[in-house]
Amino acid sequence: MYVCVCKAITDKQIRSAIENGHCSRRHLNQCLGVGSVCGKCSRHVKQILDESHAEQQLMPQAAFA
Repeated sequence: MYVCVCKAITDKQIRSAIENGHCSRRHLNQCLGVGSVCGKCSRHVKQILDESHAEQQLMPQAAFA
């Protein structure tokens, strides 16, 4: 799904960038340009970041289960 229409950035591209170490909105802005034109995607970008951070916190616990 397109998250940033201005830069044609999808949620998959954002998730991939997060997996590659871009762990803040500032990093994603620098890497992909999301949120740099109209800013309407900023809320959704934050939601994706929050979900990814939550998943990363659960992963180490799941490995020990």
